[in-house]
Amino acid sequence: MLSSARKRLTAGVVALAAAVAGTAVAVAPAPRAQAAGDVEQVYSASMHRNIPVKIVDGGGRGAKPTLYMLDGLRAPNNTSGWLQNTRVDSWMVGKGTNVAIPFGGAGSFYTNWEKRDPKLGLNKWETFLTKELPAYMKKRHNSDNRRNGIAGLSMSGTAALNLASRHPNFYKAVASFSGYPTVTMPGFGQGIQASVMEMGGNPVNMWGIWPAGEWAANDPFLTAGNLAGHRVYVSSGTGMGSKYDSSITPGSGNFNATKFAQMVPLEVAASASSQMYIARLATVPGVKVTTHITPDGAHWWDYWQENFKHAWTSTFRPAFF
Repeated sequence: MLSSARKRLTAGVVALAAAVAGTAVAVAPAPRAQAAGDVEQVYSASMHRNIPVKIVDGGGRGAKPTLYMLDGLRAPNNTSGWLQNTRVDSWMVGKGTNVAIPFGGAGSFYTNWEKRDPKLGLNKWETFLTKELPAYMKKRHNSDNRRNGIAGLSMSGTAALNLASRHPNFYKAVASFSGYPTVTMPGFGQGIQASVMEMGGNPVNMWGIWPAGEWAANDPFLTAGNLAGHRVYVSSGTGMGSKYDSSITPGSGNFNATKFAQMVPLEVAASASSQMYIARLATVPGVKVTTHITPDGAHWWDYWQENFKHAWTSTFRPAFF
């Protein structure tokens, strides 16, 4: 476990990371053509609107498992970062598993908010992801609603672990890529609030006033015991250089200070939070944990695509088949 001094230092990094996150769109690549599945409109009675969902059908006539994949902080309403920046939709074709990638949810942490937000609207994502969308998947794509998994990155890495802990009878497996599962710890809580505010929302409308309200009930670190007997994948990098992008490595000939500020503090904080969470999981009987903490790594899709494939092999496929 980290010392109290190191925890305070780490917490400060998280708050800083949340503040600089707003500039990260500068490095986003152009959207690519969609190669697999279809976008379907799924009505959410709880949110009173249709939610576009990219669905890759697992094929065949039998009942199938379903993997739900959530987007990051700036999740757009007309696509997903998974589709813009990776090819996991194509990669999942032929694996006998339905894949559902909902669009939208920016700044929401994919949770049920206590109040409607003037900027971010009515957020009842937990209800949508655990009830409404699964019902649709069962009716239209023969999901068995028994073998379910959920994966997320950054904001949604936190959300995926939270949803899996809150609904352990629904999800068999969960993966977090560069998430922040220490929700109520000082500094990390402030970082989450700053992230919501970065998107124009009021975090008090989400879980109430930190650390009271619903914060503890939505903290994966505190509810990790619910994952006993489940498969869990947790990955992050240290943020100290990237095998994919030398421009964020201090001292390199093409070092870019702006990109460094956008992509490194976030990953440093995610690494600290993820490692504390991994230590917590070590106390949970029967949990099957796969970890991938690397000595490098930027807060970016190159790593998340690679780690998703690792999570499929080590965590989701064994849980489904």
